[in-house]
Amino acid sequence: MKARETQGMLLGLVGVMIFSLTLPMTRIVVAEFHPLLNGLGRALAAAVPAALLLAVRREKRPSWPQVKGLALVSLGVIVAFPVFSAFAMKTVPASHGAIVNGLQPLAVAIYAAWLSHERPSKAFWLSALIGSALVVAFALQAGGGALHAGDAWMLIAVGIGALGYAEGARLARDMGGWQVICWALVLSAPFLVLPVGWLAWAQHVAHPEPVALKTWLAFGYVTLFSQFIGFFAWYAGLAMGGTARVGQVQLLQIFFTMAFSALAFGEQIAPSAWLYAAAVIATVVLGRRATIRTASTPVRVV
Repeated sequence: MKARETQGMLLGLVGVMIFSLTLPMTRIVVAEFHPLLNGLGRALAAAVPAALLLAVRREKRPSWPQVKGLALVSLGVIVAFPVFSAFAMKTVPASHGAIVNGLQPLAVAIYAAWLSHERPSKAFWLSALIGSALVVAFALQAGGGALHAGDAWMLIAVGIGALGYAEGARLARDMGGWQVICWALVLSAPFLVLPVGWLAWAQHVAHPEPVALKTWLAFGYVTLFSQFIGFFAWYAGLAMGGTARVGQVQLLQIFFTMAFSALAFGEQIAPSAWLYAAAVIATVVLGRRATIRTASTPVRVV
């Protein structure tokens, strides 16, 4: 069990490293694209390689109960998080959004207790609550004592996006990690064609000038990596190591995102931000050592 948990943590870390560039790349895209076009368009584009992979592997179609679960996955990671985080990136720096995103692991743990019947110990909940409290304290301190509009968008993205994470992890125990995101993208695609087409046309009418190359490259990243490849490792890691436990690894995303934002965009990172981040990471270590009782269900990883 310990070896499987360790492998799950490592896979989760790979997913986190990929996701850590999502907010900075989204900030580039929304400078030229409407947030809705970015959020829904990346999912529609990612559905193409997802469909090809499912066809090549001749994966069997999901059952009706799995389809209902995939609908929750789609709501969280295909619609809610990409769209609302894109709106947030219009008003707050990516480094600031990364701190607010630190609430995601607590939300994932709550959903995991509900959906996957995981039973974290009191020590785990205490460490998770302390980490979340630190995140909220930072958001208030950075905002001058009040939450910004971007904070509200990020909180909505986190609250609903975590549902997609937890339900995807539950499904991955039976379907496999990459199969979950592929089927979620493919099943969502028919509902995205018309909205994305209309948004793209409106974008062209309002801004007929060519889109900058860096914007297309950033959109390519959030499409292929943030919306597609990153979930291969992420869902497999959550399923293998336990959703609540591995979900805490996402707090490490703060470090990666802030560092990239500072290097790529010259965002000024206050020393207090690093102190808050370091304190939050300490809660991950405590949570890693806490007891979490999980159902012993075989996990499909390929």
